[in-house]
Amino acid sequence: MPRSMVATAVLAVLVAMCTPPQPPPPAAAAESRSNGEGGAGAQREVSHDARALVVDGIRRVLFAGEMHYTRSTPEMWPKLIAKAKEGGLDVIQTYVFWNVHEPVQGKYNFEGRYDLVKFIKEIQAQGLYVSLRIGPFIEAEWKYGGFPFWLHDVPNITFRTDNEPFKQHMQRFVTDIVNMMKHEGLYYPQGGPIITSQIENEYQMVEPAFGSSGESYVRWAAAMAVNLQTGVPWTMCKQNDAPDPVINTCNGLICGQTFVGPNSPNKPALWTENWTSRYLIYGNDTKMRSPEDIAFAVALFIARKNGSYVSYYMYHGGTNFGRFASSYVTTSYYDGAPLDEYGLIWQPTWGHLRELHAAIKQSSEPILFGTYSNFSLGEEQEVHLFETESQCVAFLVNFDQHQISKVVFRNISLQVAPKSISILSDCKRVVFETAKVNVQRGSRTAEKVQSFNNVDTWKAFKEPIPQDVSQAMYTGNQLFEHLSSTKDETDYLWYTVCYDYTPSDAGQPVLLNVESRGHILHAYVNNEYAADSGAHMERRFFGIRKVSIQEGQQSEHLLNDELWGYQVGLIGERNHIYTQDGSRGVEWTTPDNMTYHPLTWYKATNYTSHHSVKQTTFTTPAGDDALTLNLTGMGKGEVWINGESIGRYWVSFKGPSGNPSQSLYHIPRQFLNPQDNILVMFEEMGGDPQQITLNKVSVTGMCGNVNELSPSSLHSQEEETAVELWCQEGKYISSVEFASYGNPMGDCMSYGFGSCHAGSSESTVKQACVGKSGCSIPLTPARFGGDPCPGIQKSLLVVASCR
Repeated sequence: MPRSMVATAVLAVLVAMCTPPQPPPPAAAAESRSNGEGGAGAQREVSHDARALVVDGIRRVLFAGEMHYTRSTPEMWPKLIAKAKEGGLDVIQTYVFWNVHEPVQGKYNFEGRYDLVKFIKEIQAQGLYVSLRIGPFIEAEWKYGGFPFWLHDVPNITFRTDNEPFKQHMQRFVTDIVNMMKHEGLYYPQGGPIITSQIENEYQMVEPAFGSSGESYVRWAAAMAVNLQTGVPWTMCKQNDAPDPVINTCNGLICGQTFVGPNSPNKPALWTENWTSRYLIYGNDTKMRSPEDIAFAVALFIARKNGSYVSYYMYHGGTNFGRFASSYVTTSYYDGAPLDEYGLIWQPTWGHLRELHAAIKQSSEPILFGTYSNFSLGEEQEVHLFETESQCVAFLVNFDQHQISKVVFRNISLQVAPKSISILSDCKRVVFETAKVNVQRGSRTAEKVQSFNNVDTWKAFKEPIPQDVSQAMYTGNQLFEHLSSTKDETDYLWYTVCYDYTPSDAGQPVLLNVESRGHILHAYVNNEYAADSGAHMERRFFGIRKVSIQEGQQSEHLLNDELWGYQVGLIGERNHIYTQDGSRGVEWTTPDNMTYHPLTWYKATNYTSHHSVKQTTFTTPAGDDALTLNLTGMGKGEVWINGESIGRYWVSFKGPSGNPSQSLYHIPRQFLNPQDNILVMFEEMGGDPQQITLNKVSVTGMCGNVNELSPSSLHSQEEETAVELWCQEGKYISSVEFASYGNPMGDCMSYGFGSCHAGSSESTVKQACVGKSGCSIPLTPARFGGDPCPGIQKSLLVVASCR
């Protein structure tokens, strides 16, 4: 080593834009009673009273589901909405995403999957209402909470408080959205589907940080919204002090227990976010919320809080395409919702809630107009009653999480399962039990349809490492803040500095110390890879905070005030090499070793026997099944298909189980050509692209397990209790793996014959089901050639496959 040398430390930091820590349907027969605020032939209007939203003078029990137009594609919208309607929903809720609509100040974008009007009109065409949550701060695990980054650079701005620059921009955007809706005739009084709008979002959580300015901001936001004269009620979620006439609503898991209630006598109890699971972040394992728990929470809210509006967040989560996921949030969003990431029906959640909706609406007359009372049935048991002169519904609640509760209600002996609510129609007949799932269960599979394991499939482009501070985009004698430098145009910012280093004779180790507020930091010394690591939004600092060099036990040499050079983004990004035209602008090579090259672009290519490269990768598989890339062998980066980003991946960040938080990444079929599809990815940390596979995802397994004493489905054409099975997406029942009528052991995951079994079970089920898209098998002895074991309570368990 020479006595004197200059070492250049080049640091690349990946930072994701962060959010804060983080025509309408006819009235149902049971809801046809006028509330004195209108009637047949009256002008279209939406109002509210203490019991419910009132549509054209009629109180309504409404079930809603959140789905975001930005997290799917326009081609997916019709099926998603149709499945939501079939699931018993009346309303689709959606946020409005300011940063996708106005990424550049004054320049709006409502094209493609950002076409809000088209989305709302599709909802209307299918006979559902809309709840429009304008915000404009939305959280939603969305980059910067939905705010466009240019807002950060407005002089003297402070977000979400009584600050004139912020209020001016907020009012302008909200007004523009409202005027767009009015221009398209989309508010209910105009003949459209929008029956409510939301201003702000969970502001109560940050309001104390702003003191009296927060309180005045809430009053201003409410007044500003109401003065826009939309003709429909406005809401504020998680805002107990929402000013009249704005309705305060609940968000959470158990609003039947946590909601403080409406803050005015003429406001109804509305639940705007019933979280169907927990959104997933990299480094965690998936945590599902059971359908029993969701149903219990819904029934308790209606019973305890006189609730009449419940919205599921999310009903369909979808995909965080591009760079829009907030910090650490996976590309897959609420995959465990009733409709999964790909739009497949997630059973049994979807079906169990569908049965709940039917049971509630069957008794909507007493719920909306009846006299309410409640009393205790035991230490952890209670009953909630809604009665009119002619109708009655009872909710029997058992809070005991371990023991079946035996209760007597109106001279009827009943057993209520642990942590369950039994709904009694006419206060006599059990029509639904939250803890007993009688609908089919489904299992999803990912089948490999193509591998990219041939070394000749891949070409690589090594992202250049900046070496010369004098050639930087700009320089400064300080460490610049990451977001202020990148302006949200990229995740990446290079910091470059020169340091004269004279090594000691003792050969002491030299340490480069970096304090960073980024997700990942990559350090290079003289072009050699050295290491990697893992309220007031407008003031938050991202990027490198401190850099120093220390030799042995000597005091550290601080580099913060040295001359730093900065390069915003990557060469590959600036040249758009993920597109067909842009990829021609760089020289792609075939590396000797494909694995574990950091900061490398990869492009999948077809090849001929003469190794002549073509600009193609794979042919789109036939059919309608959802498609994914399995990226298990990769590290961290981003993937593009035909120039469309399907999102960031971070497979190397594993959960406590040792498995990647997410390994399958959704490719909407609308992003694909019939053939000649271009796959490009940028890998930060190093991985093996030869392990990547193209998979198709579908629900191929299903199971029904029903007891003969269970209530029959409110949607079934069978009068008797039955096992009902059906395949999704045009598939047919191909086989029956197990069937037993009697007392089968186990459940849908592990099963076997019990001491009682009808020998004709399998043949009966196969005859009824195989080759059909769906079937129904009543639990009657005659169907199975007689009672195999008189006096024993019987069940039917069926396990089958769809193809």
